[in-house]
Amino acid sequence: MPDELAAFGYRQELRRSLGGFSAFAAGFSFVSILTTVFQLFGFGYSFGGPLFFWTWPVVLAGQLLVALNFAELAARYPLAGSVYQWAKQLTRGFLGWLAGWMMLIGCIVALAAAAIALQVVLPSVWDGFQLVGGDPAVTSPSGAANAVLLGALLLVFTTLVNAGGVRLMARINDVGVAAELLGVVVLVTGLGLFAVRGPQVVLHDAPGTSAGIGGVLASALMAAYVLYGFDTAASVAEETKNARKTAPRAVLRAVLVSGIGGLAVVVTALMAAPSLTDGQLAGRGLPYVITAVFGDTLGRVFLADVAIAVVVCTLTIQTGTVRLIYAMARDAALPAATRLSSVNPRTGTPVAPALLSGGLAIGLLLLNFGNPTLFSTITGTSVVVVYLAYLLVTGPLLIQRLRGRFPAEPGRFSLGRWGVPLNGAAVLYGIAMIVNIAWPRAEIYDVTGSGAPWMLLFPIEFVGGALVIGWLCWLRLRPAPALEPAI
Repeated sequence: MPDELAAFGYRQELRRSLGGFSAFAAGFSFVSILTTVFQLFGFGYSFGGPLFFWTWPVVLAGQLLVALNFAELAARYPLAGSVYQWAKQLTRGFLGWLAGWMMLIGCIVALAAAAIALQVVLPSVWDGFQLVGGDPAVTSPSGAANAVLLGALLLVFTTLVNAGGVRLMARINDVGVAAELLGVVVLVTGLGLFAVRGPQVVLHDAPGTSAGIGGVLASALMAAYVLYGFDTAASVAEETKNARKTAPRAVLRAVLVSGIGGLAVVVTALMAAPSLTDGQLAGRGLPYVITAVFGDTLGRVFLADVAIAVVVCTLTIQTGTVRLIYAMARDAALPAATRLSSVNPRTGTPVAPALLSGGLAIGLLLLNFGNPTLFSTITGTSVVVVYLAYLLVTGPLLIQRLRGRFPAEPGRFSLGRWGVPLNGAAVLYGIAMIVNIAWPRAEIYDVTGSGAPWMLLFPIEFVGGALVIGWLCWLRLRPAPALEPAI
């Protein structure tokens, strides 16, 4: 494998110690269905009612299309940084670099979004976790302020772990993933046993409500936010044994296990909820169902397991972010590249990227201290940015396929003759989802009803600002020879 890295112009610096389960765990933990489904179940239900379930299989199918293309790229380019490396190999100049830049920004936003998910579960476990007092609801000023405090403390912890080395991270992650998988099985089984209605609940609106197509489309934010980040399974390729075979399988397994598990959680929660119309599902989400079905004591125990999943999810998102920063920095594709590409000889991990990513995520939270739109704004923006980064890979890949420049390689994962149609479908899906989530809905980006246009257009403004800053950085970094495709 060191010889393979040399073919791309790199030398082995990271420690190759991860097995197949650890690679899968990296992608699965980034998705973390217990974290993200608990975080946004109430949001999805408030928009789409029971019909929001159908956004889940649609998003799963779309992201599976993306993952199939990513798996093929992971087999060809088993390098740290996944999206950045793939885009750089597929297209020259600014667009190749831009995919890594947008993915980096998206990861920072996603890191902050994952950390604040603690607010959804910890105050339900023990009210002492509501450090600032007041209403713990995430849409209240006091709940949003407390979310920032809990999230900042979590980010300090994950930064220290990521700086401590990949083995420490992998051990925590493996245990956390095992606990999350067990938790999903227990949750789905328990909710199924105590169901008060059948699975046909997903075929109709709740009595007395009418979500409409607009509400269902808006509710797709939940599934779109849950099912991304699976590429992290390939981002740790330089630390994975037999990465050319292991990484593609890990990427696909992360999507499929997360998608099927999340779908099961959503449908069984709708089947077991005591009421679909009393406002509790939209207001309190899954914690309401858990405590109602399992009782207060067992419910709190299970919510504690969800809190562990949140911690592991945040840890893994930062791990992927650190590898992306490292990959770009060693190509001189970021400012302060020498420092950011330095690997600590004792821990075998890039320490500066861990400190940078943790600091930026905490800063983003502090900028939104006490803001009731904290959750929906950050989650919606992270989806738009990351999906755009994915599109900057699948789009150039489709062009390469149409030009006949991406032939199948014997012995490696390949889509074969299905490459063009599956790739084209992935591109169309990505465009449609970006437009849908970035649509200026007041219910998502201006929940206070201020009517401020800048709030409604926040994802578009954020992407525009990222593009401008990225272009200025590119003008400074453009002479770096490593920014051109290696092969």
